[in-house]
Amino acid sequence: SSDPNGLITQRLPRATMPTAYVLVNCDLGSEEEIIKELKKLPGTVEVDGVYGVYDIIAKVRSDSMDKLRETITWHVRKIDKVRSTLTMIVIEGQGEKKK
Repeated sequence: SSDPNGLITQRLPRATMPTAYVLVNCDLGSEEEIIKELKKLPGTVEVDGVYGVYDIIAKVRSDSMDKLRETITWHVRKIDKVRSTLTMIVIEGQGEKKK
């Protein structure tokens, strides 16, 4: 496919798209509100509330590592009542079955 500037672009298959799991610590009682906000973000694949040190886990994907970092830094971390995050970038190809 091509973009409006005439450049040829290729969308990566899902398996190779940069992916991260983001653990979110938030203000007490704000979990539902933050889960709704996270689900609105582009690239959010899954969001769940969890028990333990963190309150929410989100799986985020993007076309590029730069876009993934941008989403997490400028969108996830800026949601009101998010206290802290821990981001784990998935290692592409690790754990996949060998053919």
